[in-house]
Amino acid sequence: MTSDFGFDKLISIMKELREKCPWDKKQTIKSLRQLTIEETFELADAITEEDYKSIKEELGDLLLHIVFYSKIAEEEKKFSISEVIETICEKLISRHPHIYGNVKAETAEEVKTNWEKLKLKEGKKSALEGVPKSLPALVKSMRIQQKAKQVGFEWENTSQVLAKVYEEIKELEDEIKSGNPEKAEEEFGDVLFSLINLSRFLNIDAENALEKTNKKFISRFTKMEEAAAAENKLLYDMSLEEKDNLWNKIKQSN
Repeated sequence: MTSDFGFDKLISIMKELREKCPWDKKQTIKSLRQLTIEETFELADAITEEDYKSIKEELGDLLLHIVFYSKIAEEEKKFSISEVIETICEKLISRHPHIYGNVKAETAEEVKTNWEKLKLKEGKKSALEGVPKSLPALVKSMRIQQKAKQVGFEWENTSQVLAKVYEEIKELEDEIKSGNPEKAEEEFGDVLFSLINLSRFLNIDAENALEKTNKKFISRFTKMEEAAAAENKLLYDMSLEEKDNLWNKIKQSN
């Protein structure tokens, strides 16, 4: 089965579902929105786990959503799936003049810089346009910083970024001592923002790194509960010292 035939089959199934399935018939672009967000996070989980079987499945789910939105839009005489595909093809060609034109770009960074310049020429008023308002704050920070970098607003080296992290932590400490919760919250945000900046300089995906730590904590905490249960104890009945000793024991074992 060729990919073209497979895509046509998906389009045909979507058409039939919109005509015959009660659930599919009642969906709107708004009712699908949250489901699409969930599917995107499921794909992100699969990528973090490097589970290619799940990645394939989740990509299929997202493709279904793209076809679903396009079908609804076509019914409302807004656009078709063909127009969606044509639009992205035109965008890719126009945004890659180093491939389809005479512009030179020999590194990935040069490509991204050219991309941002082209978007501004196309009518964007700010280099930060295009960052979704509903993105989780951590991911949004990464995107904001990446976009600012493309117009040259960037530290020169990792040492400068690390110094900024220490500076922000010191300012947070000062606000904690002052007893001003609002200012402490602001400085805490600055610390997080500077740490995300550091992650970029270290070529670390901050969101992915934090999720790995979340998974590690869950694993170790669950083992703590199991170890306590093996001794006929519950964690909340144990002293902090006992729990700390148990945590360190489990931490050393994996």
